[in-house]
Amino acid sequence: MRTYTMILLAAGITFSLRALPFVIFSGQRTMPAWLERLGQTLPSAIMAVLVVYSLQDTVDGGSAATAGLIAALATALLHKWRHSTFLSIVGGTGLYMALLRLL
Repeated sequence: MRTYTMILLAAGITFSLRALPFVIFSGQRTMPAWLERLGQTLPSAIMAVLVVYSLQDTVDGGSAATAGLIAALATALLHKWRHSTFLSIVGGTGLYMALLRLL
C-alpha cells in the first residue's frame, strides 16, 4: 500500500509541476521576455551539459574513451545527415555498445 501511495504522490507532483506554467500564464497573450529568452537558451545549455557529462571519462583514455569519442562523433554526424533525433540516439548508443565489446 505504501508503494502505491508513493507512486501516486510522485505522479501528482509531476503532473502539477508540468501543468503549473499553463495555469500561471493562461491569462496572458504573450510570455514574459525573460521566459522567452530562457526557452531559447536552455535547450542548448542542457545539451552542452549532457555532452560534457557523457564524455567526462574520455580524459582518462583507454578503450572506453575511444569508444565514447567515436560514438559521440557518429551521433553528431548521423544527426547532421538525417536530422532525426531517434536515429541519432539509437545509432550512437548501438555503436557505443558495439565498440565497447570490440575494443
